[in-house]
Amino acid sequence: MVARTTTFMKQYPVIHTERLLLRNFKSSDKNDLKILAGDFEIADTTLNVPHPYEKGIAEKWLTKLQEDFEDGKGLFFAITLVTDRQLIGTIGLKDINHEHSHAELGYWIGKKYWNRGYATEAAVTVIKYGLTTMNLNRIFAFHYTRNPASGKVLEKAGMKYEGTMRSHIRKWDKFEDIAFYGIVKM
Repeated sequence: MVARTTTFMKQYPVIHTERLLLRNFKSSDKNDLKILAGDFEIADTTLNVPHPYEKGIAEKWLTKLQEDFEDGKGLFFAITLVTDRQLIGTIGLKDINHEHSHAELGYWIGKKYWNRGYATEAAVTVIKYGLTTMNLNRIFAFHYTRNPASGKVLEKAGMKYEGTMRSHIRKWDKFEDIAFYGIVKM
């Protein structure tokens, strides 16, 4: 059996798709980030986005993303439109485990950009990057079961439903059921 080792880069990658540019966040993104992430519906369907999205949160999050990248623990992209470079959301791999060669996919898209296929396009691209360029063996993700649209994104991106964990996450003092998905390098 050949052991696989993950590959982590020294420079932040930039990835182009047909309609999107995935790039490192810049400090100039913080205002757009506050507006997009500040929407209640984004916070309501994600684990770690707070509401209200108070002053200073975007700056702390951007610092954490850079630290995780430098430590080889995470790779998050600003999702921007190719046409006007407008920030529309984020996607990335977190909790990268080099020993077990896996990572968790996480993402959100600003509400005014929903239902246009952007999340799926970005997910397909980041999954491919993780499995090929980073040489990960497995990428997994979860969503609240009350948000089936996220499950459709994961399925369209090639992930398989692996099960539901009841009352697994506490969000705003309410326990949430989550559906798990995964994809394994072939």
